[in-house]
Amino acid sequence: MARKPGRTQLCTAADARARREHARKFLEVAELVALEEPDNPESCNVAASLAVLAGIAACDAACCDALEGSRGQDHRDAEALVAQIEPDGETASRQLRRLLNVKDTAQYGFINLGGAELRGVMRQAAHLLSFAEQVRGR
Repeated sequence: MARKPGRTQLCTAADARARREHARKFLEVAELVALEEPDNPESCNVAASLAVLAGIAACDAACCDALEGSRGQDHRDAEALVAQIEPDGETASRQLRRLLNVKDTAQYGFINLGGAELRGVMRQAAHLLSFAEQVRGR
């Protein structure tokens, strides 16, 4: 059964722009951390955490521009909302799900992510930022 979108709220173009900028900055800092200490396991987790935040912010921006903002307590509620954005919302929703699947490990876990996992997380976040920018351009 598909998950239903959670609580939403209206948001403005300025809100969407701010969330896109947050996404850009989170991803920029994640890239700096990853480049600075590519073999440091703790740095991989920090970079992955920032990339997850970038993906969440990018999805917030896309939702603001296309629908309304997700304001539920569970980030997974946003997956269903993102999936409603045409076209490519289903793909973006899957990318967000992949990021959310590593969120707890990266941010709260005692298990460090590896370099390959970090590269995947960074790629997903970059795709979501690109998606948010495409949604804005419609």
